[in-house]
Amino acid sequence: MFSIQRLADLAAPRDRSRLEQVQELFRAAFPDVAEYADTLASQLRRAHRKRYQLVLMTFEDGRGRVRGFALAHYHSDLAFAYLDYIVGSTSAAAGGGRGGALYEALQETVKGLGARDLFMDVPPDDPEKVADPARLKGNRARLRFYERHGARPIIGTEYDGPPPLGQDYDPPFLVYDPLGSEEPLSRARARKVVAAILSRKYGWKTRDPYTRRIVASFADDPVRLRPPRYTPGRRQEQRLAGSAGLHLVVSEHHEIHHVRERGYVERPARVGAILEGLRGVPTTTHAARHRALEAACAVHDPELVRYMDQMCRKLGPEETLYPYVFPIRRPDRKPKDHWVRAGYYCIDTFTPLSRAAFAAARAAMDCALTGANLLLAGSGPVYALCRPPGHHAERRVFGGFCYFNNAALAANALSARGRVALLDIDYHHGNGSQDIFYERADVLFVSLHGHPQTSYPYFCGFDDEVGVGAGEGFNLNIPLREDTDDARYLAALERGLAAIRRFDPVYLVVSLGFDIMRGDPTGGFGVTPEGMGAIGRAIAGLGRPSLFVQEGGYALRNLRRGARAFFEGFLGGGR
Repeated sequence: MFSIQRLADLAAPRDRSRLEQVQELFRAAFPDVAEYADTLASQLRRAHRKRYQLVLMTFEDGRGRVRGFALAHYHSDLAFAYLDYIVGSTSAAAGGGRGGALYEALQETVKGLGARDLFMDVPPDDPEKVADPARLKGNRARLRFYERHGARPIIGTEYDGPPPLGQDYDPPFLVYDPLGSEEPLSRARARKVVAAILSRKYGWKTRDPYTRRIVASFADDPVRLRPPRYTPGRRQEQRLAGSAGLHLVVSEHHEIHHVRERGYVERPARVGAILEGLRGVPTTTHAARHRALEAACAVHDPELVRYMDQMCRKLGPEETLYPYVFPIRRPDRKPKDHWVRAGYYCIDTFTPLSRAAFAAARAAMDCALTGANLLLAGSGPVYALCRPPGHHAERRVFGGFCYFNNAALAANALSARGRVALLDIDYHHGNGSQDIFYERADVLFVSLHGHPQTSYPYFCGFDDEVGVGAGEGFNLNIPLREDTDDARYLAALERGLAAIRRFDPVYLVVSLGFDIMRGDPTGGFGVTPEGMGAIGRAIAGLGRPSLFVQEGGYALRNLRRGARAFFEGFLGGGR
């Protein structure tokens, strides 16, 4: 797992260590301007005296080591942000995982500060503008990356024209990111922003003839953007002919769960991105029916449920509790201190308890159980857009951003009417679902996931885990290599679907994770949107009443494209 932090205060030793790691990465990535790294501390400390605010985001691995960063400036007087440097994988070959997560976090952060748009200088990808052809491949990878995140070069100006007399460099494109807005960039605004960039970033006087010429060259109103060069144009919204559509259950209560202080990647924007991706897919929305807390005890130990309920009631509205001691789980040796006991019930260090998290977890449980009831009533397919997710929550412990196991609760409810297959296609193994059904023969658990030798949760998900007792033979793990692409994934999926056909379930529950897609910062697979469509069609081929329960996926662009492709594939394949 990973976290993305905003570094804004150097008072704490941990933050000073983060800055030192950023400076080290900066010097290695930008040796020609390595001395700039030495100014970061002073810039952070005196940001209030400048006309802009420094925004420094760090990408950290599970051990707290900084692996990437994004450095931008927010100009409050003009309500725009300027991306100065980003270090992280932004190449197509590497999938853009770190870079994509950083860039999306930066988009959210500057929008939260008040920015209307984001600008950046990016080296050109036109051969006639590049002096050294060896740089062309890297330039194209950068512009491909930004285009995929909604940012494109401004064209028809002299910004990317010849450099000033006496200077020698490849003239960059000014790339514009509307931050999700569909309002075009006006000429008047563009001129103000460009004047600010030239004077504040590059030190050109506003009255200098060069500055005036560049600003005046923004003549189009609105400003023109280069047509997409690396990504296909957006498809026209259309309904799927012959399909009854998707029954959607989503709770607004998910928005209250937003942990900020540790760069929590399981953020509210995930749901908005999925809903955006589903535009044009025929849906019928249903309100989630509220359940008593005792409903969670159908698959979870009542002691765990009581602990989370009581502990979260003790926490203040903005307070979070992270486990930091992990005692061996012996029923006769539980820690007496409830604050310490968090580690008795949690499997990791990045799933905090809070009032908001617990309330959102209950709402997610309501979504899943409402979805199960819709399926029992004959509606289908059903998509329970649960947040927080659930498949890492076991009978007696929680973790992996999960508190209650939404998919397991739904599968258990459906099992009262007949056999259920629970198919988990999240990148990470559903250890919670496996634990809950490991001794049962009425629910078949099938999981495709990153191999536990290299992927969270590490301690289970091996192919020799087949169930015990009555459940022996009803647990199928299919661990996959990190370089799994569409073809390999579909081949492995067919193995899982074959097992489901032999089991012959009455109902199908799918733990749906878009973190299997290329570029997800928590995953390693290379599944494309086209692959997601093929996965949807393959699952539809089972011909079973189906409930989809949302699990992971942390790249917003993947959530938008993946949700649409998957459900278009499923709805089209189910005819």
